[in-house]
Amino acid sequence: MIVSRSWNILAQIANKYRFMRRSKYGTLTAMVKQIAIDGPVASGKTTIGKQVSQLLNWRFLDTGLMYRAATWLVLRDSIPLDADEEIVTITSRSRMELKTRQGVETLIVNGEDITEKLRTYRIEKTVSQVSKVPGVREALVCHQRQIASEGPIVMVGRDIGTVVLINAPLKIYLDASIDVRACRRFYEMSGNRDNPTLDLVKADIIRRDQIDSDRTYSPLRPAKDAIVIDTTQSPIQDVVNKIVGMVNL
Repeated sequence: MIVSRSWNILAQIANKYRFMRRSKYGTLTAMVKQIAIDGPVASGKTTIGKQVSQLLNWRFLDTGLMYRAATWLVLRDSIPLDADEEIVTITSRSRMELKTRQGVETLIVNGEDITEKLRTYRIEKTVSQVSKVPGVREALVCHQRQIASEGPIVMVGRDIGTVVLINAPLKIYLDASIDVRACRRFYEMSGNRDNPTLDLVKADIIRRDQIDSDRTYSPLRPAKDAIVIDTTQSPIQDVVNKIVGMVNL
């Protein structure tokens, strides 16, 4: 009875920061409250990850914003895309803060909110070239791990389960057909002044997939223990509910 009561007390304390699941031996194991969601461009990571975080009342981080911010800095200062040292320097020396304002994720870089500047077509077609630089990824991964250590979080990106949060108890890899992903991204960008054609968006996604998958440092791929979900024909809410259900098992 004393042992059981002690376990219950410990479980209550642990559950403040962790969720509990049964191991293969049937015993309860405390797991860090982290969900890693990876996948290629327009596979649904941000939309699904944000809704999962809202249902769980956890924080949400789209790491892609950080890489877009690094790209914005490079383009702003007209740094050549083959000048790796300069790119790493400007990224590592910049202060990036993630804040949530009225339920909306915003990125503050060196004291300036640049969130609305990060969804342009110019950044869209350049971000994979900047993010493939090892020094850029190393600098931003440190920031991402620090953010994750501060409490329950749903984190989305391209190397969350394989590099950033390798010990996350739940890893998801989202995917979808190239045509569906191209349509999603095309409609997302429809309000931009430099809006490209659907064919151009599709070509850029194919190119970005190639860059992301072939880079030497942290290539895009599912973690060995990730659950792969195809979102091509799956309603968003179904995928969200499925992921939340895994957490509550």
